[in-house]
Amino acid sequence: MQLLRLGNIGEERPAVRTDDGRLFDLSSLTSDTGGDINGAFLANDGIGRVRAAVTDGGLPALDDPGDGSGLRIGAPIARPTAVLCIGQNYAAHAAESGSPPPDTPILFFKHPNTVVGPYDDVRIPRVAEKTDWEVELGVVIGKRVRYLDSPEQALDHVAGYVVSNDVSERAFQQEQSGGQWSKGKCAETFNPLGPWLVPADEVTPGKLGLRSYVNGDVRQDSTTTDMIFDVAYLIWHLSQYLVLEPGDLLNTGTPQGVALSGRFPYLQVGDVMELEIDGLGRQRQRLVEA
Repeated sequence: MQLLRLGNIGEERPAVRTDDGRLFDLSSLTSDTGGDINGAFLANDGIGRVRAAVTDGGLPALDDPGDGSGLRIGAPIARPTAVLCIGQNYAAHAAESGSPPPDTPILFFKHPNTVVGPYDDVRIPRVAEKTDWEVELGVVIGKRVRYLDSPEQALDHVAGYVVSNDVSERAFQQEQSGGQWSKGKCAETFNPLGPWLVPADEVTPGKLGLRSYVNGDVRQDSTTTDMIFDVAYLIWHLSQYLVLEPGDLLNTGTPQGVALSGRFPYLQVGDVMELEIDGLGRQRQRLVEA
């Protein structure tokens, strides 16, 4: 099952695609939570209610937009209240960045308005010099997370998983940072998300292949088995420092193969990024001027 949002920016309509490829409108299930796939919907057993409605029948059918060539596909969740990101969480990526593997998760934040649809253009900021791609496993929180006793409790708080592109401007991140990374992470459109949200109980997060391409050429090709801190540990760890709310997005780090490594050129206007994760779909963005 795949949850997605269809329509122009600001006019997205919630939908579900079933395992047999049928597409249905979810507006009737989200009317009491703001009419969208958001934290309130997820916290109110939204995914369970969708499954029941699909089984019972009666949801209005929709035309399938395909791969973005028809009706626009938006981010699969409405703007999250927080976008939390983990840095250098793949051993090989830490090595290509010239850093030892971290002994505790590195946390930084992106502005929630960086989140856009999986096929929307990505805008290169003014005076940018080193714009980079990062395919990441995105985790969408489904229940409030606060002071978990152990990592074993963590995955019960996950609504589902998504493909996330943590686009980065490395010059802002490293040379103009002032000691923090977020200047290089928060430009508009710097977090394409989707194309859909897959429920947590249908995904094994520790055994997923993830890949990225620029202009059709492979850049990243790895698996989540290379993660230093797995999803359960990250959620447990973060819960000791902050409260995660339903609808929050957690980006779990990127594998080796980014431009920061020095092996590939940075992105330019006109370039095309494509990213995919096993079972979670494929996204595509074109780079344009801000």
